[in-house]
Amino acid sequence: MTKRNLVVRIARKTRLKQRDVMEIVQETLDAITEELAAGHGVEFRNFGVFEIMVRKPRVGRNPNDPGKTVPIPERVVVKFKPGKIMRQRVLELDPATIETVSDDEE
Repeated sequence: MTKRNLVVRIARKTRLKQRDVMEIVQETLDAITEELAAGHGVEFRNFGVFEIMVRKPRVGRNPNDPGKTVPIPERVVVKFKPGKIMRQRVLELDPATIETVSDDEE
């Protein structure tokens, strides 16, 4: 699903103009981004939690030349932990019906 798909779905359900829904969705995403950029977590009950985590520095290896090591510095990342309802709904999925994303598409 893309942001555009989400806007269209909400606009149909609420009978609001797509332009108005797009503004609301964008403002919501901007607010989440601002909170995370300020170092704060964001929690949506029954949906999930976005947290700021610090990844420790580590040594990586070049898969094409395993003898060559590359230092990977400490960095800040966003971690998402799904809420109970989302976790339960996803666990009900049949793995055979899921389209997987290849490494090339990420």
